Amino acid sequence: MAIEVGTKAPDFELRNQHGETVRLSDFRGEKNVVLLFYPFAFTGVCTGELCALRDELPKFVNDDVQLLAVSNDAPFSLRVFAEQEGLTYPLLSDFWPHGNVSREYGVFDEEKGCAVRGTFIIDKEGVVRWTVVNGLPDARDLDEYTKALAAL
Repeated sequence: MAIEVGTKAPDFELRNQHGETVRLSDFRGEKNVVLLFYPFAFTGVCTGELCALRDELPKFVNDDVQLLAVSNDAPFSLRVFAEQEGLTYPLLSDFWPHGNVSREYGVFDEEKGCAVRGTFIIDKEGVVRWTVVNGLPDARDLDEYTKALAAL
């Protein structure tokens, strides 16, 4: 079960598509975070969602907000995926220990070995303020993210 609104977001340290370490706590006190878990790079629904975010990037990466997208793919795969799709925001690898962060957020599907489509909006104090979890085949609505961010 996904962590609930009002819960302190579990901190994590993951590598991005360039091999750089990114910590959730790096944004505490500075930016709200849109933390988006997705199953796999290069798949149809995931590519569509991540490209839609790319096309609306100023809403999700600015002085007040940081987008972090997490999958269970290896960092090397994420780098190729980012280059192929023109994704400049951080794609974080929850590859090893496999799905550890996804499990902490309650969005890891043990049977399939990947994260489901979970999104968490975390405020500057590190508290989850909004969340939605969709099944593997169900794309999320970006307008919902925008409304939730505006409410902070």
